[in-house]
Amino acid sequence: MCAAVSATKDVPFNAHLEEELKHKGNNKVVGEPDQLPHNDDVEETEPEDEEEDPNLELDLGPQFSLKEQIEKDKDDESLRKWKEQLLGCIDMSAVGENKEPEVKIVNLTIICPGRPDLILSIPFTTDSKKSLFTLKEGSQYRLQFSFTVSNNIVSGLKYSNVVWKTGIRVDNTKTMLGTYSPRQEPYTYELEEETTPSGLFARGTYSARTKFVDDDRKCYLDMSYHFEIQKNWPTPM
Repeated sequence: MCAAVSATKDVPFNAHLEEELKHKGNNKVVGEPDQLPHNDDVEETEPEDEEEDPNLELDLGPQFSLKEQIEKDKDDESLRKWKEQLLGCIDMSAVGENKEPEVKIVNLTIICPGRPDLILSIPFTTDSKKSLFTLKEGSQYRLQFSFTVSNNIVSGLKYSNVVWKTGIRVDNTKTMLGTYSPRQEPYTYELEEETTPSGLFARGTYSARTKFVDDDRKCYLDMSYHFEIQKNWPTPM
């Protein structure tokens, strides 16, 4: 089974939300007692997907490892040919006895035209309170993920990213990456090009939380970090 990739996205980056809030409702400034706190360390909790009614769940029977699935009914020629067609692109060296798929996010790359690619290895080794990277305001960029899949097929791998500035959520992105079969070579997925916000209120430090989960709600990565948007690109060290 080769990867079937689709993508969706909602809630665009609203960099001017902070400015709008400052002028909304009796000209009160964010941080007053009846407003959201002005604190980079205060973050909204990412809303979890609604839990499905357990009474509606289907009993799909026992799980099998991919090896067991391949070996099962191997004497039935029609089934064997169907499985070969279905699983023909699977790297058998990446198939294990474990029934659960294993996904490892290798790195995150930020691609900006005219700039060297910024490759961030995962897990991040920097201080969680320090900015991991800096982007110039009004610049185009793409995010690219590299990840490996082993043991079994991962179904419905999803990427989500929530961004806050001064305690206010300014972006909530969710993207369906797709379904992937195990193989030794990493997969690469590149998101659509975006533009960083610009203006005085867009500059500063942002906090973000990135997650990768599958259809079974198994989480393969859940990380938080900080980054900055400034007027200019940082001076090379």
